Amino acid sequence: MMALDASTFETLIPSRFISFTLPNPISSHSHDSLLRVAVLDSPLTHSPPPHVAAMLVPQGRESDWIFSTKSGHLQLLFTSPQPISRFILIGNQFHHRTADDSYQEKFQVWSKPLLLALSPKSLFINGIIPDIPILIYEDNIVSSVVIHQCVSSHVGEMLVENVEIKTKNFRREFRRRLRFKRMPNLIQTEVLIVPETDYSDSSLNSVIIGDAKFMLDLQVLVHPYLAPMVASLSLISEYIEGRIRSGLRPKALCLGVGGGALLTFMAIQLGFEVIGVDSDKEVLKVAKNYFGLDDSEFLHVIVGDAVKYIKKLAYRGKHNNKSSFADSESDGFDPLQNGDEVTHKFDVVMVDLDSGDIVDGISSPPLEFVRKRVLLAAKLVLSEFGILAINVISPSQSFYDNLVNHFQKVFHELYKIDVGNGENFILIATVSPQVFSVGDCSDSFLLRLKSVIPETYINSIRKI
Repeated sequence: MMALDASTFETLIPSRFISFTLPNPISSHSHDSLLRVAVLDSPLTHSPPPHVAAMLVPQGRESDWIFSTKSGHLQLLFTSPQPISRFILIGNQFHHRTADDSYQEKFQVWSKPLLLALSPKSLFINGIIPDIPILIYEDNIVSSVVIHQCVSSHVGEMLVENVEIKTKNFRREFRRRLRFKRMPNLIQTEVLIVPETDYSDSSLNSVIIGDAKFMLDLQVLVHPYLAPMVASLSLISEYIEGRIRSGLRPKALCLGVGGGALLTFMAIQLGFEVIGVDSDKEVLKVAKNYFGLDDSEFLHVIVGDAVKYIKKLAYRGKHNNKSSFADSESDGFDPLQNGDEVTHKFDVVMVDLDSGDIVDGISSPPLEFVRKRVLLAAKLVLSEFGILAINVISPSQSFYDNLVNHFQKVFHELYKIDVGNGENFILIATVSPQVFSVGDCSDSFLLRLKSVIPETYINSIRKI
């Protein structure tokens, strides 16, 4: 590595990312004698004076993409509660965990001269030496082990990991997650897993996550926004109940499949016929091998661009243009090849697509989906009392306002469910006026819905 010039860090240069190593001043062990220092300048410009912040990488997490890649560093910068002009990340060069409980305190003492040296000159106003805040990274992971890594031409590198998470009742809980290197802080899919051996609560403490064999539990949704998305069905529960009593399966179209937890849950737990659309074959392969996604009589996956698919589906249904889906692939099933399927409408369209670009922060849905032609297509493929449910991550108030404005121009009513994690909410758009009657005891579908997802989400639906 080339030596760094003393003046390298004197000015802020948007999006510049520099990493280097230096001796660890508080370690006496040769195997962890080096520290990795990474310095990222925000791609966004902020009014002066600049804001500089630092973070010590949690011990044992040094190789995690969150802390070892520029994309992870960028997401940490964007998720800070305060705007940051320069973000400095410091951690062991190699995976290491020490028993020294005072490690964090020692870091705050010895790191101060280094952090000042890595700060821009404009931070020093009138000769005053500033305090550089040291942020602490916290999540719910107790331990983790990577069980699979692969590369996709669409999303790049991805990994599947088994993790143990902290729980409020202190009972051990394990999950399987899918993450992409380009957005390592964002969990793409998360499902519950349990040890294959039936442990009692006491013997469960002996489970070692790297050695134990696990099986999937797909009867419950643990990914934060999926249960609220399913709760949207309560708005049309009477309509769905009527279809079921008539001997018809309700139909769902899922744009964006990921690990397939939502599709599997809708088919198995709620009795829907589900069609999923995703453009990434490698992700779908991972979903089948590690997350239990499986084609069945009532669950089918189509490989293709979700936005293009819904537009072509809508306008083929309108104009009966049978050649419009020539560029869509299916792994064994294409609903549009069956003449009976062309006239069928969906009772719900569920959208879980993100922008795929973290330069300005994570956002969902992508702006491409918010175009009027796409929204009109979504409306066309819905039944008379159908709904559109979308996972939304809003990076700004203007994004939210623009989203609501576009949907109000196309759909009859809008509703909202706050997921409660400070990041996601579910936007629900209706084709027709809805009757929200959660107290109807004769509605068997609603009772079923309340038995498989927290009723809190159903009760939290608010009209916009």
